[in-house]
Amino acid sequence: MRHCNIPIFIPHLGCPYDCIYCDQKKISAQIKAPDDQEILPIIDQHLATIVRPAEIEAAFFGGSFTAIRPDLQENYLRLVQPYIKQGLIQGIRISTRPDCIDDQVLELLHRYGVTTIELGVQSLDNEVLRQSGRIYTAEEVERSSGLIKSGGFQLGIQLMVGLPGDNYDRDLATARRTVALAPQMVRIYPTLVLAGTKLEQMWQDGKYQALTLEEAVPVCRDMLLQFAKAGIPVIRMGLYPGEELRKEGTVMAGPFHPSFGELVEQAVFREQAIMAVRLYQQHFAHGEHLTLCINERDLSKLLGKKRSNLISIQHSLGLQGLNVITFRHEERDWIGIGNDPAGVDKFVLTRSEFLNSPNETSCRRQDFQAQKTNLSSDLYTGGPVFVSKETGDKRI
Repeated sequence: MRHCNIPIFIPHLGCPYDCIYCDQKKISAQIKAPDDQEILPIIDQHLATIVRPAEIEAAFFGGSFTAIRPDLQENYLRLVQPYIKQGLIQGIRISTRPDCIDDQVLELLHRYGVTTIELGVQSLDNEVLRQSGRIYTAEEVERSSGLIKSGGFQLGIQLMVGLPGDNYDRDLATARRTVALAPQMVRIYPTLVLAGTKLEQMWQDGKYQALTLEEAVPVCRDMLLQFAKAGIPVIRMGLYPGEELRKEGTVMAGPFHPSFGELVEQAVFREQAIMAVRLYQQHFAHGEHLTLCINERDLSKLLGKKRSNLISIQHSLGLQGLNVITFRHEERDWIGIGNDPAGVDKFVLTRSEFLNSPNETSCRRQDFQAQKTNLSSDLYTGGPVFVSKETGDKRI
């Protein structure tokens, strides 16, 4: 069933420290936490727009919920109870710090129907945590995660890449340790230098170097693949590109892009396509003109911006021509390969095969039983051919 959060932002509320990189007021475009009279309309407005059926949670984001005074926590949670009792909302989601979790806290949350707890972990490398002023340790994250899971809550882990002291190896080690925690979901955010933060001062003083977009995408790609292999969904990559973040002078440095998650997905599809072509050539044929087949809903991820993925695939593999045909199909994240422009008799590499045994994949042919209609080609000098299907039901 589709999941929907009703976001209720409580910027910096309960946060015991000012993190060097954080300005929740800019991130959430909200100056202060809402009061009782403001929260109820937020919930009502979202409920009026959510298409059912859906699993809905009221989600308190932007602060350290469990570090708020217990009476204020109860007040927030109590406001949601009528919606839960009427079946309009199925649960409550909160975000907090790993060092603000204990049995007493969890008992309160359980009593009021909290279903999901997201921990702002950021890193599981103690040196990165120290340089980022996070105070707690990776071992405390593991302890609090265990308490949350044993208490029957859904566990979410929020990670950041590009923090002070961070590097590719530490990010991938953090991903591996996160997999060992077995969360139900992960979010990955590249570090941005926001105006007015301590990190901006470090950056201005030359004590911090932000990641570029070209550096951040491969790191997040490889983390995403680790989580995908473990069956852990990554539900967000990159900060939501709200109006405040888009304002000139807000993001001073760092890999900010309004479609950051799409860029990471495109990088994954590029690697999967290269693997598929190489396996096809190894086992079946070495044609210089090949056809890629893809679910029509995954087309933008395969193409890349201005067809950058196709150009890269073609040039890196020395292909003379590369066609793409889209198909309507329920399954996602697969790539078909062949040397027949009509798209028949193809080798298929699924995402699962790509993740688990890419070098030992059981190569097989798959017949695309599809009647081609309204095929058109768009050929430009030096680039691949793109063949698109606009109508007709394509089934594998």
